[in-house]
Amino acid sequence: MKQLYYDPSTASMVPHIVLEEIGVPYQRVLIDRTQNAHKTPDFLRLNPNGLIPVLVDGDLVLYETAAICLHLCDTHPEAALVPPLGTAERAHFYKWLMWLTNTLQATLITYFYSDRSVAPGNAAGAAEVKAQAEVKIGAMLDQLDVELARHGGPWFAGKKYSALDAYVLTLCRWTRNFSSPAARTRPHLGPYLQRMLARPAVARIFEAEQLAQPWV
Repeated sequence: MKQLYYDPSTASMVPHIVLEEIGVPYQRVLIDRTQNAHKTPDFLRLNPNGLIPVLVDGDLVLYETAAICLHLCDTHPEAALVPPLGTAERAHFYKWLMWLTNTLQATLITYFYSDRSVAPGNAAGAAEVKAQAEVKIGAMLDQLDVELARHGGPWFAGKKYSALDAYVLTLCRWTRNFSSPAARTRPHLGPYLQRMLARPAVARIFEAEQLAQPWV
């Protein structure tokens, strides 16, 4: 049985949702970061970077959120969570998946951990890094909103739900307490996020991770 090593409301929510959408049996393994469980020798043997999520699928041990999602989509084609190979839709899927993980998520990490970008004790510098990251994230949320407006479909890739939707929801959720407008305030992202929350698989994940309101 597959095992997903996760911590609530982290990037592990993305493959968590994908697993529920696929509908195969899997086991959740909680890695409590507040107890530094992600830095224990046992976990570091799975991911030497000490980061969540990790997927164990038989003999395969896989980390990096986007890689886990692609593996799940490729090994469960019946779920149709990724466009067919060789199509323009597949190319755009790759584009947005890499943008979400390498651009939006990376900037969100800078926002939440701004102290990592400055010398120890430089509170003013960390505050400036955080403020600049928030501005950049705002522009990226606008980009997501424009994309939804462009095609007019119910899901991020258009008419068909895909693994991208799990990623967009998770990252938009991280903006829910921003001082600047959160993702949910945008005209197209807001209704889109509500459609995501209405999906049974997503509702099961929020319940399983015991997340408090507001969900987005």
